[in-house]
Amino acid sequence: MRLTTLLVPTYTNMLKALSGWLRKAQAQMPEAEAEALLLARLAPDMFPLSTQIRFACVQAQEAAHRLQGLPFPASIGELIEEGRNASESPGSLADAQDRISETVALLEALPPRALDMEPDSPIPHEIPSGMIFDLTAEQYARDWTVAQFYFHVMTAYAILRSEKVELGKADYIPHLIPHLRPAAEPEG
Repeated sequence: MRLTTLLVPTYTNMLKALSGWLRKAQAQMPEAEAEALLLARLAPDMFPLSTQIRFACVQAQEAAHRLQGLPFPASIGELIEEGRNASESPGSLADAQDRISETVALLEALPPRALDMEPDSPIPHEIPSGMIFDLTAEQYARDWTVAQFYFHVMTAYAILRSEKVELGKADYIPHLIPHLRPAAEPEG
């Protein structure tokens, strides 16, 4: 499987699902309570929902640039800083939706084979602590970016569920509903 056909649909499907979860939260709660969700967290030492959303977007954007051999634009650094500072300045749900929309637009604008670097191409990946991982493009995609992306998306889902937003499996996989066999639909 090519990296573009793996990553772009993975990111876009889950970011669109995340956007839907935020819309459900807004529909289920008074505005002030829905906005307050951006500061909710699963544990005191974890980042809040606002950061989880931004960092999911960061993972998708970084991969889109890194796997094309392109330098990161300043906007990625700004998104990282927004995420790091989200406890003090979480922004709004509209801001979160904008970050998701910007990321989806970037992904959907990629040419069909944009991320299809040779699987064994070296990808040195430095993290903020200064540690550097020497990975191949395949390892970076499989072991870093997809794992990190899902960590942030699933943490966002867990935060919303823990804050009593009514979400279920259909909300997690709305992109699969068109593939459901009619005879396999649950009754009721």
